[in-house]
Amino acid sequence: MNTLLILFLNLGGGELVMIVLVILVLFGGKGIPGIAKTLGKGLREFKNATDGIQRDIRESTKGITEEVNEQIKEVKKEIEKE
Repeated sequence: MNTLLILFLNLGGGELVMIVLVILVLFGGKGIPGIAKTLGKGLREFKNATDGIQRDIRESTKGITEEVNEQIKEVKKEIEKE
């Protein structure tokens, strides 16, 4: 999303107007809501997929994280004994 914002920050007002006019000519006034709806659905599905992947990674590494934390505690105990 940030890269999209940066791309739009590099465009001037006249350039944005030309882009909007080209879109209107190509798709017409009635086609734009359908395109926006389809684009919104696609972005939502992409976000849901990335959230699912992140959740799966967190769940699969949870056991490893717990083991590492236990090892760290044991090492700290050994250091404190010395």
